[in-house]
Amino acid sequence: MDLAHVLAIGIDIAGGKPAAAGSAGKSKPSGAAKSGRPVVTRFAPSPTGYLHIGGARTALFCYLYAKHHGGQFKLRIEDTDAERNDESAVTAIIQGLTWLGVKHDGEVVRQSKRIDRHKEVAKQLLDAGMAYKCYASKEELDALRAQAEKDKVPFRYPGIYRNVPKDFVPPAGIEPVVRIKTPDDDGVTKWDDGVMGTIEIPNKDIDDFIILRADGTPTYLLAVVVDDHDMEISTVMRGSDHIPNTPRQMAIYNNMGWDLPEFAHFPLIHGPDGKKMSKRHGATGAEQYEALGYLPEAMRNYLARLSWAHGNDEIFTTEQAIEWFSFSGCSKGAPCFDFDKLANLNQHYIKECDVDRLTDIALKLFPDLKPFEAKLRIPRIADLLKVRAKTVVEYREAAEFIVGKRPIPVIPAAAKNIATDAQKGTCKESWPSSCRNTMASGAQRDWSLSSRSSPRRRA
Repeated sequence: MDLAHVLAIGIDIAGGKPAAAGSAGKSKPSGAAKSGRPVVTRFAPSPTGYLHIGGARTALFCYLYAKHHGGQFKLRIEDTDAERNDESAVTAIIQGLTWLGVKHDGEVVRQSKRIDRHKEVAKQLLDAGMAYKCYASKEELDALRAQAEKDKVPFRYPGIYRNVPKDFVPPAGIEPVVRIKTPDDDGVTKWDDGVMGTIEIPNKDIDDFIILRADGTPTYLLAVVVDDHDMEISTVMRGSDHIPNTPRQMAIYNNMGWDLPEFAHFPLIHGPDGKKMSKRHGATGAEQYEALGYLPEAMRNYLARLSWAHGNDEIFTTEQAIEWFSFSGCSKGAPCFDFDKLANLNQHYIKECDVDRLTDIALKLFPDLKPFEAKLRIPRIADLLKVRAKTVVEYREAAEFIVGKRPIPVIPAAAKNIATDAQKGTCKESWPSSCRNTMASGAQRDWSLSSRSSPRRRA
């Protein structure tokens, strides 16, 4: 959900003008959130797939904000949905964060291990009269939804069982769900969002939502609040598609008498066509970008510039990003992912990359380079291969003249330059005499680059 959609569905974002990209000045770490609590952020993905590029940016922002304030960045896997969970996705998420260089503090928290704690809080809310059991049947709710659709109004559960008398006798044969009591007045629920400014949502639009299903399992809205509270999360940072969840989660905090965290919602990343980033735009998972030959420092640099800026700085280290990061440098507008900009940035980091590290990366992606490892670790050769490489894949392609079997086939674009006998003669004369026989025989050979010109000139 982007800002335009948030406004379209009637959520009022008032006060606090959008921060223009590049408007941030140098901010000093305060060591604490506005509330005075130590800064603790978290990234809490559901293990249903790879580490999406939008999730990677959220994790990076959470990391930068926590480290800017000298705080902690924690990782929680929200795996309570047994039907959708995929353990391989958990591995992919952790590996993606490791590759990106976003290191969490402490142990990984598994939400599924905390279900008893979630149920405990639900019981506390019931006992305190801040939640209630709802016996509405599926047929009853379907009829209410149908009527709402007929009236062309959003469906809101009308609180049928909210205020039953003490002598109420539950209907037989129905396992109740547990619903929380939300404000039933004509006021608004509002908060000062770190990125979006003041957001107000009418209480009439917040119905008594379910916190415990009929089978006794907790819902996402309950689990996430309990976990954030117990993990002492000071600042909840996430995509703007979670804005509608925030007033509901605030109701749980308020009913439990817990301190509210700060909230900051970032606009979703769009593709070059202006639509929400998805598979149709190409690579979307962190592991895909690694396989395509992007360096993690280039990805960190690029992701940091999506909805955040520090003056006109385009290229900066992670240490600088930690020093500079603040919500004042964030914008409300949805950023567009530009693959060309990422490639150009990656080219810069490839040129700056240490030869041994770059060789290690190339060997991981292309194991067939192993027999030529010693040559690839020669700085002079690495510098030759770096010249035009925007990705490690292109770096590998540039190394073909080293690793390819002889004779190296002439590419069609270069064939026109050696079409005549005169041109072929010139090539033979320019080729070192020590290599002419092996070139003619087609045998694979090993030779030193010390006497070679660039591969492009030899074509």
